[in-house]
Amino acid sequence: MPIIESAGVAGVLSGVRKGRVYDLGVPLKNFMPHAPLHPPFIFAQWAMHGDYHNGSCTPSNDLIVMGGHVGTHVDALGHIAREGRLYGGAEASEVQHGQLGLSEGGVDQIPPVIRRGVLLDVAGHLGVERMEPNQPVGAELLEAVAEGQGVEVGEGDVVLVRTGWIQTFEDGPTFVGDKGGCPGVDLDGARWVSGRGAYMTGADTLAYEVWPSHELPVHAHLIPESGIPIIEMLDLEELAADGVHEFAFVMIPLNIKGGTASPVRPLALV
Repeated sequence: MPIIESAGVAGVLSGVRKGRVYDLGVPLKNFMPHAPLHPPFIFAQWAMHGDYHNGSCTPSNDLIVMGGHVGTHVDALGHIAREGRLYGGAEASEVQHGQLGLSEGGVDQIPPVIRRGVLLDVAGHLGVERMEPNQPVGAELLEAVAEGQGVEVGEGDVVLVRTGWIQTFEDGPTFVGDKGGCPGVDLDGARWVSGRGAYMTGADTLAYEVWPSHELPVHAHLIPESGIPIIEMLDLEELAADGVHEFAFVMIPLNIKGGTASPVRPLALV
């Protein structure tokens, strides 16, 4: 993926006037909801205070086991293949190497992201606390939200879509769609995002697109067809509550060699 030039970084950061930082990541904790196909987050204190002594000091340390697609995370371009091919045309079967990961399309190939971010507050535009299960976000609705907020999505932007669904995060079965599904961007909406040259896009839901989805049409369009990574499980509530729709977006994926995704803690700076 292209790295933004230093002049571009300076331009993005020049818009930061208030010095306000919004944390867009959810906390990682035991028993947090996750998609059924992805390993959960497991945390334990491996050593407790009192187990070891270094003079008057006692150390404690942790054991963390998790899938790359748990909590707020970014999908790498190698996460989804379409008819056996990744973005750029590589045969998925030829570039996946089990414990060695992907030789192409890995999350380690996503550089640190410092770009203009745009929040499209769909739930706010509709005047609801959160959208309904399986309610789609299409192109016409995204266009109406952007127009209503007075913002334009430009080439290289990071486009974040708020449905309000993150409010159900503590109710795992609801959040993952076991109680009727999850709202999300539909294929028409995804084409609206890609058609404006977005660098990356994300939402506050489990899967970005309407879920459950047997064919994953939005993932297929954005990742292997368009080369646009997807960020899932964002917390956009505070940003929306303050009416912030444009900001400097900062996100650094973990340098997981050949990984299909990485946990992230994105920031919005205003």
